Amino acid sequence: MLHLDLMDGHFVPNLTFGPPVVAALAETATVPLDAHLMVTDPDALVPDLAKAGVRRTAVHVETCDHLHRTLARIRDLGMQPGVAINPATSLVLIEDVIEELDFVLIMSVNPGFGGQAFIESSLAKIRRLRQTAGDLDISVDGGVDPHTAGPLVAAGATTLIAGSAIFGETDRARAVAKLRSAARQGNDS
Repeated sequence: MLHLDLMDGHFVPNLTFGPPVVAALAETATVPLDAHLMVTDPDALVPDLAKAGVRRTAVHVETCDHLHRTLARIRDLGMQPGVAINPATSLVLIEDVIEELDFVLIMSVNPGFGGQAFIESSLAKIRRLRQTAGDLDISVDGGVDPHTAGPLVAAGATTLIAGSAIFGETDRARAVAKLRSAARQGNDS
């Protein structure tokens, strides 16, 4: 998948792009699009992302006043709904919607900036979620690199989102291969 971080300059300090850029990407993308809405009003973006052909959309539990309604809208528009959860946010906040989710996006850094150091306590959060979430996809975003990929998979992560570990390298194909190898080692644990 191609993971797209949409940021509004309010929920997180950075400002990135919105639905028009996503729609342009969708016209040429050869892999499914995965939108991560780091915005204060995700409901305003959801219809346009669906129209663009986004497959999965994650909204932050910290920004949704009516999380159940937002997730239902994402699904009604043909996308897979997910919830993103910040490092200091308790999993308790998603217990009542877990059955409505196709995935949970665990943030293992504070959202908004690439290249941050991995927050180690995220591993325990992933383990706890895996114990209660059955085979739900647990995605992890932040600090994912060849050193963290194995422990993340061993803890229960099923989708690893890497930014700097790939785009910060000259040989991106080699960087992806290193991440996949490290993830396989975690799977064998």
